[in-house]
Amino acid sequence: MTTRVQLHNVTFAYRPDQPVLKDICLSVEPATFLAVVGPNGAGKTTLIDLLAGLLEPQEGIVAIDGREIHSYSRRHLAEKVALVRQEHVPVFGFSVAETVLMARIAHVGQWGFERPVDRRTVADALDVTDTAQFASRPLADLSGGERQRVFIARALAQDTPIILLDEPTSFLDLRHQVAIYDLLKSVQREKARTVIAITHDINLAAQYCDQVLLLQPWRAASGDQSHSAPGAGAHYRVGSTHQVFTKSEIESVFGIRVFSASVGSENMFLPLGEMAKDAGRRGPPQPTDLA
Repeated sequence: MTTRVQLHNVTFAYRPDQPVLKDICLSVEPATFLAVVGPNGAGKTTLIDLLAGLLEPQEGIVAIDGREIHSYSRRHLAEKVALVRQEHVPVFGFSVAETVLMARIAHVGQWGFERPVDRRTVADALDVTDTAQFASRPLADLSGGERQRVFIARALAQDTPIILLDEPTSFLDLRHQVAIYDLLKSVQREKARTVIAITHDINLAAQYCDQVLLLQPWRAASGDQSHSAPGAGAHYRVGSTHQVFTKSEIESVFGIRVFSASVGSENMFLPLGEMAKDAGRRGPPQPTDLA
């Protein structure tokens, strides 16, 4: 089976000698749900931009389906990868349905007119994201959370084997956060999609994702800033959620004290700030304290 996404010794810097990502090695198999987690400035969005072909590494190789990403044309890459950015305010007055229909550009015929299959795909995407009710409304009239669901619908309508998301549950309430992760998980399982999502919610990631890439800002990484094997260095770690999401790892990377407890087979975390009500407590909180 061909690896769906691969990074081999990828380094990227916006300024010379100040890498944001350094010697990253990552392999993602088809139908995998990968969380990209780390503090601000760790290079999470840069990584997504590299996977989307929007940036090119100074060193190393980014490959999709065994082929170097910049050998794809823009249209062919759009058939492989869909990208959902963080919510933004639209400039033009497109409706929700028009916005989602734009995702079909890579699939339309020679003359660029939508076909019945395109309209059905858009209708399905609106339905599963609970945005069909907004289909005729201008995108600009929606709330931030509603627009975010529309952008996820657009990615689903693009019908690609890889979906990249930059904080997909930003601006969403608890019900829609869970609904979006339920949706992404069902897309992964039922349609064999590879889903790669940046998230700050490590507890949702633990519940839904198969693997995690935990990034630390390069300049803050400890040691000599080198590693002997993929995922083994100070700059990043790759593995299953249960392997990577540990109390010591989270406290080290994020520089904060946390309370950890097991929920089923996964670890869940509660951050404990200096001014929190339990900040002066000696020892970790007890499970009854969380009731």
